[in-house]
Amino acid sequence: MLEPLWQGVLAPERLAATNGATCELRAHLESVREARRFTRLTLQRWDLTGLRDSMELVASELVTNALRYAVPAGATGAPVRLSLVRWTSRVVCAVRDPSAAAPIAKDPDFVAETGRGLHLVDSFSENWGWHPLTGTGKVVWALFLAPAPGGAC
Repeated sequence: MLEPLWQGVLAPERLAATNGATCELRAHLESVREARRFTRLTLQRWDLTGLRDSMELVASELVTNALRYAVPAGATGAPVRLSLVRWTSRVVCAVRDPSAAAPIAKDPDFVAETGRGLHLVDSFSENWGWHPLTGTGKVVWALFLAPAPGGAC
């Protein structure tokens, strides 16, 4: 079921259509706030506000991880891309970054202030994973079950 995510769901033509949206993000921590805003506004436009809290959290965690671990120091431009795609009865939140390194969930340390991001992604999404891209980079994605338009989860 998940194989089409990187073979077609995140294709540029789908992202440009009404069932997809993309946001290019600069290598600044302020981009995490922009990712949350972009997610919120896209879900409002799609009448899927029931996913707002979960998807905003997951988008911010994935973007934070990309900025912290995948973007080289001193990177310029917009090396991270956040994409949201409606796919059948699901919504995909995907973050593309320039690193080919696999995301690794750390052992949870409930006292530490960091290191729980992928555990949150796992808890709030239906499923998540990653896939290397041809050339350079990878995409880390999270899948959400979409409620009926206008409905709560």
